Amino acid sequence: MKKKVLSALLCVSMVATMVAGCGGKDDGAAADNNAAPADDAAAAPATEAPADDAAAPADDAAAADPVANLIAATEGTVSLQLWCSETEAYQTTMAELVDGFKAAYPDVDFDITIGAVSESDAKDRVLEDVEAAADVFVFADDQLNDLVTAGALQSVDATFTYDPAEVNAASTVEAASSGGKLYAYPLTASNGYFLYYNSEVFTEEDVQSWESLTAAAEAANKKVGMDVGNGWYIYGFFAGAGCNLSMNEDQSNNCDWNNETGVAVAESIENIASSPAFISVADADAQAMLPDGDLAAYVSGTWDSGIFSDNYGEGYAAAKLPTFDVNGTATQMGSYAGYKFIGVSAYSQNPGWAMLLAEYLSSEESQALIAETTGEGPANVNAAGTITSPALAALAAQAEFADQQVVGGNFWDPAASLGASLVEGSDDIQGLLDAAVEGITQPVSAQ
Repeated sequence: MKKKVLSALLCVSMVATMVAGCGGKDDGAAADNNAAPADDAAAAPATEAPADDAAAPADDAAAADPVANLIAATEGTVSLQLWCSETEAYQTTMAELVDGFKAAYPDVDFDITIGAVSESDAKDRVLEDVEAAADVFVFADDQLNDLVTAGALQSVDATFTYDPAEVNAASTVEAASSGGKLYAYPLTASNGYFLYYNSEVFTEEDVQSWESLTAAAEAANKKVGMDVGNGWYIYGFFAGAGCNLSMNEDQSNNCDWNNETGVAVAESIENIASSPAFISVADADAQAMLPDGDLAAYVSGTWDSGIFSDNYGEGYAAAKLPTFDVNGTATQMGSYAGYKFIGVSAYSQNPGWAMLLAEYLSSEESQALIAETTGEGPANVNAAGTITSPALAALAAQAEFADQQVVGGNFWDPAASLGASLVEGSDDIQGLLDAAVEGITQPVSAQ
């Protein structure tokens, strides 16, 4: 099995838009159907063209258009496979965008198929057989390092129509990079969580803290909640209070949640959960409770915006996460911020076209359409600025308290057990935290 070498080919076909990661001309590289011939005329700077070369201006113009070069170097049918979310909204929207991509290049014969692979499962599917994986695929940001380590991603060494590093939010570009090199195209910046609430039950003041929220819910005979028995959500309490959770190079974890501050955080979680108005339920159960009107506030993300809007009606509202009491101090909850990226397979048989398709699908216009049809927030700065919704506004308000999810696999089960125990209540919080930290920091080799 030999990995396709792309850098020289991409540098030739996209000579006008090279970036630092793209090396010089490789005279020994064999051209494929996506690369312009690697001749000296194509690689020579315009200022070095012979003075008597009458064709130089036209040659320079051609070299300055990487898309024209790509089209000129293409023969036969360009076959590409795209993987994206199995949801109807994503499948329909991506099909529409693929049709637009084909229409933009009518002189090229495309065969583009769309497969249904959740972004949460993309890494596992790709690594099952990297050579057989889709040419272009949507994946969650926490999968990037594993995909890079496996050599499954083509780095963004050159661009065709715009530079993804310049048009997307800096946080998304940083998360899509490894070792200073961009490895994916930012697509969304909304995989985080915040508080949905019914404004006919709660005021803006009520939702500022968990203490005032639960008190108002008790008075109104309503329920409020979040999935405390889930490491993704319980992280927000400990992170907000300044406790540490980080990952080492071997994907083991560092965690100090069992220190003095961690104990105070755990006590606060117990106090919140002890309210008769508070429930700890997973997302699907929360959705099932909405029609009867009892669940008046819940922590979730943009993927639930439609169902909360439908059930809360005129009262539909959202806000950043509430504060919570830590040793008498109102402490803002933290959270995880997540992104979705578009990756290009390092083994694609049509790397140039795969990269151009990834650019197209993650362009400002495409991100705006995806936001409109799925409710997710764009990574593109301009696209994000044109979209308003209670959910995205709440996500933006929470953003300054959010962290990118970088954590080893040993975190999830101990954190979930800790959350479930705190909801039930315990006489030995220190013991619970010690056990959780022991599990979270377990060496990877001990699995």
